[in-house]
Amino acid sequence: MREFLLKRTVQIIPLILGIICIDFLIIHLAPGDPTQMLGGELTGAPPEYQEKLRKVDKPLWVQLFIYIKTILSGNLGYSFVYRSSVFDLIMKQVPNTLMLILTSMLFSIILGIFLGVNAARKPYSLFDNVTTSVSLLGYSIPNFWLGVVLLLVFSLRFGIFPVQGMYLGTSQLAMYTRLIRTSMLEVLDQDYILTAKSKGCSESQVLFDHALKNALLPTVTVIGLNLGFVLTGSILTETVFAWPGIGRLMYDAIFMRDYPLLLGIFTLISICVVLATLLTDITYGFLDPRIRYR
Repeated sequence: MREFLLKRTVQIIPLILGIICIDFLIIHLAPGDPTQMLGGELTGAPPEYQEKLRKVDKPLWVQLFIYIKTILSGNLGYSFVYRSSVFDLIMKQVPNTLMLILTSMLFSIILGIFLGVNAARKPYSLFDNVTTSVSLLGYSIPNFWLGVVLLLVFSLRFGIFPVQGMYLGTSQLAMYTRLIRTSMLEVLDQDYILTAKSKGCSESQVLFDHALKNALLPTVTVIGLNLGFVLTGSILTETVFAWPGIGRLMYDAIFMRDYPLLLGIFTLISICVVLATLLTDITYGFLDPRIRYR
């Protein structure tokens, strides 16, 4: 296991550097002129002023080298719109996004696994049919639309919930439920499940000790992907419900053309995705020891 972890850790270092380079190039190749924003406070700023700002720019490869050096020192840059450190701006929004997304993920994962296992226990029963139908409906309905409808009912009509800051985990719940159900149905047909039953194992032991551990692998992959984007929040949901998270911050940075802030968010997202992939690989190694030796 130690060699497996070391190998995976070494592999992510050049990957992160490569992603940082790609993010940097994408931002600089995007349409728009940051000098217009730098001179935006001066109403009707003369073209000569913007031209002077452009002349101080170094070649692109020099800027890239400086940015990588800055990133390695733990500095994500400086936002010329908010006039603050990019790292400080992001960190102020992280608790809000973590509270929003992690709560939704925990709700979706725990309830989704429970529903998926019980649906696979008796396939095509009433519980399975209802669960499958509701899951399909929940996956098809956009979160922001369902959130607005529920807010109209429970906030404006009954006054139970606050009007802003609500996020639903229905689509992820539906996805995890269907994934677990499908994986469990495949695993329950395996010979070792029949062997466990013939040894006198109880139904709960067969389902949770033998079947679920192997059925979790596809779900762990999806959880890892969702976990990688946990700091991005949901741009649409955070904008609709006025939630001050990373998604809303990125939305504002795009429209204000705050390139340093946008690049800092992209870099942080990329690092989170790579680390989530590493965590997924480690979880795979624990769930299936054969993966460690490949």
